[in-house]
Amino acid sequence: MTKTVIVTGASSGLGFAIAKAYLARGYNVVGNARTMDRLQTAAAQLGNPANFLPVAGDIAAPDTAKALFAQAKARFGKVDVLVNNAGIFIAKPAVDYTEADTDALVSTNLKGFLFPAQEAVRHMEANGGGHIVNITASLGVTPPKATALLPVLIKGGLNMATQALALEVASKNIKVNAVAPGIISTPMHSKDDGTQEFLKGLVPTHRLGSAEDIADAVLYLTESKFISGHVLTVDDGAAAGNW
Repeated sequence: MTKTVIVTGASSGLGFAIAKAYLARGYNVVGNARTMDRLQTAAAQLGNPANFLPVAGDIAAPDTAKALFAQAKARFGKVDVLVNNAGIFIAKPAVDYTEADTDALVSTNLKGFLFPAQEAVRHMEANGGGHIVNITASLGVTPPKATALLPVLIKGGLNMATQALALEVASKNIKVNAVAPGIISTPMHSKDDGTQEFLKGLVPTHRLGSAEDIADAVLYLTESKFISGHVLTVDDGAAAGNW
């Protein structure tokens, strides 16, 4: 039976690459983004495959998580994998973070993990198991030489939550892991030469990763049978302490 994966934040960047990689493996893919326009554009770039189901909605809202699983079940039968990819990044000095910054990061990065994960556990327990992969950040493993207090706080918490949830659902045959990217070349980062050189300087090998590097790591974890509670850094050694 063809397996099904839900990918949040699937319309661009890492989420798009992850959706594309799963489609190439023959999976059904349920993609989420805020708007249907973004998802339809992504679907066109993917070649409008029949096994790509777009479901628009704010991932911070519990109803969006419910809709993702309900529509996936109605179309494909069941969900085997959830990839909690949707996230935003706001870097600034600690004293400059505003209430609006905090609300935005908590909504997308924290609620956008919790509500889909809850639905995944309910669904997967009823269907004999599955995989949850959270896209976090290696700066949540080792803080960088950069001003990013709130992302460190939230992504670091998600890394620990990954381990906690893995232990909680181990008896339900649900594997829970995280991929913690380092600095990846995505539309999130400015392409000007100064910014690119600064970002490369944070990586021991002085090069940026690709979205495909992250997709490969996600596939590895969800196709494994004996890995759970693991945070896999994909950062060319940055979290080893050489930020």
